[in-house]
Amino acid sequence: MDFFSVLTMIGGLALFLYGMHAMGEGLEKASGGRLERVLEKMTSNPMKAVLLGAGVTAVIQSSSATTVMVVGFVNSGIMKLNQVVGIIMGANVGTTITSWILSLSGIESDNFFIRLLKPSSFSPVLGIIGVIFLLFMKSEKKKNLGQVFIGFAVLMTGMETMSGAVKPLANVPEFTNLLTMFTNPVLGLLIGALLTAIIQSSSASVGILQALCATGAVNYSLAIPIIMGQNIGTCATAMISGAGASKNAKRAALIHLYFNVIGTSLFLIVFYTVNAFVHFSFLNTAANAAGIAVIHSVFNVAATLVLLPFSRGLEKLATLTIPEEDQPETIREFQLLDERFLGKPGFAVEECRQVTLKMAQLTQRAILAAFDMLENGYKEGQAEEIRGLETKIDRYEDELGSYLVKLSRHQMSKKDNRTVSILLHSIGDFERISDHAVNLVESAEEMYNKNMKFSEGAAAEIHTFTEALRDIINRTIRSFAEEDLALAATVEPLEETIDDINETIKRNHIERLKRGECTIELGFVLSDISNNYERVADHCSNLAVCQLEAKREEFDPHAYLSTVKSTDEQFLKEYQDFSAQYHL
Repeated sequence: MDFFSVLTMIGGLALFLYGMHAMGEGLEKASGGRLERVLEKMTSNPMKAVLLGAGVTAVIQSSSATTVMVVGFVNSGIMKLNQVVGIIMGANVGTTITSWILSLSGIESDNFFIRLLKPSSFSPVLGIIGVIFLLFMKSEKKKNLGQVFIGFAVLMTGMETMSGAVKPLANVPEFTNLLTMFTNPVLGLLIGALLTAIIQSSSASVGILQALCATGAVNYSLAIPIIMGQNIGTCATAMISGAGASKNAKRAALIHLYFNVIGTSLFLIVFYTVNAFVHFSFLNTAANAAGIAVIHSVFNVAATLVLLPFSRGLEKLATLTIPEEDQPETIREFQLLDERFLGKPGFAVEECRQVTLKMAQLTQRAILAAFDMLENGYKEGQAEEIRGLETKIDRYEDELGSYLVKLSRHQMSKKDNRTVSILLHSIGDFERISDHAVNLVESAEEMYNKNMKFSEGAAAEIHTFTEALRDIINRTIRSFAEEDLALAATVEPLEETIDDINETIKRNHIERLKRGECTIELGFVLSDISNNYERVADHCSNLAVCQLEAKREEFDPHAYLSTVKSTDEQFLKEYQDFSAQYHL
């Protein structure tokens, strides 16, 4: 085997690994985070968890990716430790689908239809379809599907290239002698684990082993321990992911490791004990791709069936390894924004939306409490609660802003990009509304400390003003939570009405001053309240317009507002209705 053959083999390996990555990435984009959300909603039924873990892994072609997601779910508090055991076991079963797809390359027949089943026959067709989808289709779903097809075609091309490059090794005595060293089960186990830990994919390392089968020098006595080691090596990704995570997340990674170590130990002990008496004749025969797939599948299915009844034991073993300690509740507050989810942008975007919705609800709670205080009188306990909410909302803005910026650097679908843009625009407005809630608390406190009261006319106007603000806040938060664009469109005409109310209150205050019904000092307080109310309404307008403009390629709220106020009949009708409803 000369230098150029080695170069060809390395090139084939590079194509194989890239094809697997591209195919998995395309499938993840096509799923839009749905697969991860299915995992998130998993019940505690162990058998369902196994089937779900196997199904998701079979689709995304990576048990490591599934396990890392599970570690992230546990770290963020989405899932409990006892829910993940079945999913981890199922992920090991699901990853065997790759070896079966790769084994199709070994089909030998003159029958036209059987030859069509060979990847070398249909992968070029998929590659052509993928290129057409990727270059000429406008639909994002079709582009993602095109990436999947191209990824598969590249993967199979890499597999064929590797197999072709290593075939001459069958006639190289040095290579054959090297392989005989690995017939020692312990050494074979270590080599399989090390290779898989380096490339961080058991599917890829099994594919490499299947390619080596083309030499005819790999027999089953060598292949079996290497396959066992590959199952242990794939735990490296989850163990790395668990570093720096919560104790339960580390335990989830340990469960993956313990499952594979215990399963491998039991399998090898039983297998070699039986072999000592029976002497399996197939061990000295040359392995093929299909045989590798069979061993890979039998081991993972058998290990799952044997260890599933002892899932609680695996959980307890992980808990004993990492003992329980009390954790402050505050550190769990933003764990939904787990950096492990950044690799799955579709799911990460949804998690950001859920955290932003919580921020919106806290903002709503703070501002409505401030309205109540203005109407019903200052209370120290309520004031502290509002200030505490404002501090919490500030932290939400910091955490979400940092995470969304990191997320925006990843490749996302157009829909997810729009959502990230909306969230980045929205969190600042939610935070500013909470600031105005604190300003209103200070106005209520000043009136309480100075024993000031508004005149009957001013109080009635502020009541109407407050009702309009309650209305616009509730419409804004609800439209944001439900992504209701029709409801969002009603915010701007109400905001215009609130501007009119603000101007009317200022004019009426001057008239009351002239009649001696109000004081300059109360006027300052009234001005502070009305200015804060008007700015709250402005932020509500920003939030609603952001949702409405998100579908446009260019975000230009000023152009939208200018157009809608001058030409939209529905806007004018709703504006008139709100003006009549909140008439002073």
